[in-house]
Amino acid sequence: MIGVILAAGMAKRLRPLTDTRPKCLLEVAGKTLLQRIVDAMLKAGAKELLVVTGYRGEMIRDFITGHYSQSTVHYLHNTDYEHNNNIFSLWMAMQELHGQEVLLMDSDILCDPEAVNRVACQEVSALAMQRHELGEEEMKIVVDSKGSITEISKTCRVADAIGESVGIEKMTAEYTEALYQELRKMILDEGLIDIFYERAFERLIPQGYTFKVVDTTDLFSYELDTPEDFERATALMPKELRCDGTKDFCSHQYL
Repeated sequence: MIGVILAAGMAKRLRPLTDTRPKCLLEVAGKTLLQRIVDAMLKAGAKELLVVTGYRGEMIRDFITGHYSQSTVHYLHNTDYEHNNNIFSLWMAMQELHGQEVLLMDSDILCDPEAVNRVACQEVSALAMQRHELGEEEMKIVVDSKGSITEISKTCRVADAIGESVGIEKMTAEYTEALYQELRKMILDEGLIDIFYERAFERLIPQGYTFKVVDTTDLFSYELDTPEDFERATALMPKELRCDGTKDFCSHQYL
């Protein structure tokens, strides 16, 4: 299984925190978001990583090289990151990895690493979901009477949704091949470069490709969009996930 981390975005809503560094290198409770994600992926069984960079990509490379020198990490650089969305970064990754088993995460996810493990250990394609009060901004999940996903978007009716997609997806080799073919149409034929990649997931559903929903509501997860979110996340983070003043707990186990 290969871990894919999408880390090209500029996170404009987080300025001034992101004026001089990418969002994934911001710290919460003593540890950067990127470090938390990489550690969780390696612990969940990712044998190597592919990181798609963009905004201040050299800082991300330097950080990973300095902290994970013994891990196998590949890089792709999204040069036009200012004018496309994460679907384009995923398209770049799928050109390299289609037909292989993939664990996918955006680089700004803050969650308990057990959520990553729960998704990664599934034998089928799966994604993490949190149940909570929803609004217009969340990436919402709608399922049918059998629990199969019928819609995953920010624009679906809040009343129809069962929860929010956390942004952790495990994809089988069969799924990544189908995803590559769909992304190829969307990017090259339709020019859909400035949308969220979940639209590709939706388009695959009628073709027979979907995800098992893995409920991670019992685990800590927090969406980070504003400077105030970072303050709240730091205050709310459980003791066992903190790294401020807990040096032994946060040592690099996977170097």
